[in-house]
Amino acid sequence: MGHSLGLAAYLAVSSRADRRARSVLRQRLARGKEDHSRSEERLGVPGKPRPPGMMVWIHSASVGEVISVLKVVEEIARLRGDIGFLITTGTLSSAELLQTRMPERTLHQFIPYDTRNAVEKFLDYWKPSIGIWTESELWPTLICESHRRRIPLLFVNARMSEKSYRRWRWIPGFAASLLRRFDGALCQDSRTGRYLHRLGLPAARIDVTGSLKRGAGALPCNPRDRDSFVRAVAGRKLWLAASTHDGEEELVGQAHSLLEQRHEGMLLVLVPRHPERGREIGDRLTSLGYRVRLRSEGELPAEGDQIHVADTFGELGLWYRVAPVSFVGGSMVESGGHNPYEPALLESVILHGPHVGNFAQDFARFSSAGAARQVETPAGLADAVDEMLDPDAARRMTSAALTICSGGEAIVQQVAERILVLIPAGSATHEAA
Repeated sequence: MGHSLGLAAYLAVSSRADRRARSVLRQRLARGKEDHSRSEERLGVPGKPRPPGMMVWIHSASVGEVISVLKVVEEIARLRGDIGFLITTGTLSSAELLQTRMPERTLHQFIPYDTRNAVEKFLDYWKPSIGIWTESELWPTLICESHRRRIPLLFVNARMSEKSYRRWRWIPGFAASLLRRFDGALCQDSRTGRYLHRLGLPAARIDVTGSLKRGAGALPCNPRDRDSFVRAVAGRKLWLAASTHDGEEELVGQAHSLLEQRHEGMLLVLVPRHPERGREIGDRLTSLGYRVRLRSEGELPAEGDQIHVADTFGELGLWYRVAPVSFVGGSMVESGGHNPYEPALLESVILHGPHVGNFAQDFARFSSAGAARQVETPAGLADAVDEMLDPDAARRMTSAALTICSGGEAIVQQVAERILVLIPAGSATHEAA
């Protein structure tokens, strides 16, 4: 298969980008964005021995994508005991998540930078039987070199926003040349299917299976941590602002001030999308007059605290369990919103702002079923939280949300079966280089 002029130019640059890749790696190490002990993985150098036999390679950009695909890994492992798995990601948070949730027969590596040299080292060593790309992150050199080696490629849980589609339309030949290297795309929604087809992926290779997030299962929770937190808050009313972004913390703080006028002693648990912002958020809210405590300091909420900043990693399952009402962040600012299935599966009422483009059809489905509510302002958020503190009102919304989540297991099974069909005969002979 030939390359478009744009793709050919990209590949030519990537073949001479090793020095630039090392410079980027040094900069990211200096900013704490990479793991010093595993930094060479970004240059294609393996960090672990490759086990013999067939290997399903799954690339997931970060935490959300990893969580959505873990059930697929478990399903394939259940069906086939002779297959191993390699999950690649690009963030420290995803690596930390996998330390505690890694399925059996699964290894994790950081995705190599998209230079020809790093990609060749990665593929020479791991020799995957199939390459699975999840959601929306595509690396052209890695895709093209995998295709050249006749490694089947499947785009799973594919998602494309209107903004991304418009960006790809500026380079249509590039997009078509890249997408046609995929044997198939399993899309979250019909909109993504239409966009991929318009960009050049043949319609016969596109299926709309629904979102894997429906079948991801409830986020885990440490029961001891939950019990200690519940004892500490001693029956106080509380609500959750989950996965907030810069600019949202002040807005939810304003909403909380309004709620405190109606409910004395009410507590807000605020979970920033990026936990490293915890100290900055705490200082800013304190300067605005709020009594704030950081979870990263190892303390539970005290009686006079107004806001508990949960700036730790991997505890959303705890917060969705203890909070009857949750505002899903990234939606009052233009960040695209976050996964509504996580609070739904743990029966926490879903509130969100207007900016949910990354999950537009999901939120539309929840809203039309009365399973989520959009708010526009801090006052509107306070009113919605207040209303949903009524157990009967909350139960109606959470029941509707659980209904929407049903059917997730069938999606997981369908995706697992499609992957198994594409694993070529003879893959069991692959060995490490």
